[in-house]
Amino acid sequence: MVNFTILAGGYDLFIAAYLFNSNASSLSLIGQYPSGPNPSWISLHPTNKSILYATNEITEGAVQSFTVMPNGVLSEAVETVPSGGDTPAFVGVLSTGQVTVMNYVGANGRIIPTTDTPLDFDDTAGIISFPIPDGGASNPHMALEYGSEVLVPDLGGDTVWRLKENGSPGNWKIIGSIAQPAGSGPRHIAVEGDLLFTLHQTTSTLTVQKIPSLDTKTAPLLANVSIVPPDPPFNASFAAAELLIPKTSERFPVQYIYASNRNMGEADERGDTIAIFQYVGGKLELVTHVYTGLDQVRTMEFGGEDSEYLVAGGVARNGSVAVFRRVDEGRNLEEIVRNIDLPVRVSFVWL
Repeated sequence: MVNFTILAGGYDLFIAAYLFNSNASSLSLIGQYPSGPNPSWISLHPTNKSILYATNEITEGAVQSFTVMPNGVLSEAVETVPSGGDTPAFVGVLSTGQVTVMNYVGANGRIIPTTDTPLDFDDTAGIISFPIPDGGASNPHMALEYGSEVLVPDLGGDTVWRLKENGSPGNWKIIGSIAQPAGSGPRHIAVEGDLLFTLHQTTSTLTVQKIPSLDTKTAPLLANVSIVPPDPPFNASFAAAELLIPKTSERFPVQYIYASNRNMGEADERGDTIAIFQYVGGKLELVTHVYTGLDQVRTMEFGGEDSEYLVAGGVARNGSVAVFRRVDEGRNLEEIVRNIDLPVRVSFVWL
């Protein structure tokens, strides 16, 4: 394929669409489709790529469903349902079709079934409330399906909650947790086999643990490394953001781990980095830091055949969108093209 449509969420009143042409190395803004306020996180249905979900990251949070037309045009919102809390920063979809939404400020979330079609929400779904630690806060930041469980990293609670369906779709309960280092701020996670990879916002670290049995809440750290680049500006202040582990293929036979960082302090002229790691021999080994020319990469997403391409967006300064290509069998990234038409694009899906 030569042409790829990329949808991009942000802190605005629309979802943007870009056309990436890999032969021409071009990235063009081709649409701005109306949505509710702050569609900051967007996700495609896992089996029906004509259905998109988006958060409304506001105080009275919501989730919306959209139809993606064959030409990549996005419909108006088909249905909107409350997220059940404040500032939903993540929406995803389980293999069952239930839609997960986590309220970063609300200390809660919902896992919402759909009804007649995947566009229609069942608003009877319950609210999952997470314990608030003494003197602290609960900030659930994403949800990841793991077998029959859903794992939820809690940035404020320094834990990963384990959820399980409680009798019927839409009803979920906490069945366990996996403790994280105190003050680390677990933000995003990935699972490979029985290994839990966690990216910690507050300490800008990446850790690995073996997922324990449900009767224990602790698991030793098999690896714990910093993702901060070398020689940062004097007043730099880092906050890790996104974690991706694309599947291996013939073109990319070794599994690498990609972690984005955000410098919230004095900016680096080279932009913020994406750190690339390999987990081998029970250790996380740094492969390289890729300077992106983007400031505060909140999220990024792989696309194309064999996940050859990576799209990322900057939030601060001249906030732009850039597409990179994986090179050296995934050990590095090279920029192909960037687009500066819109600021603050913070989540992406490839159609």
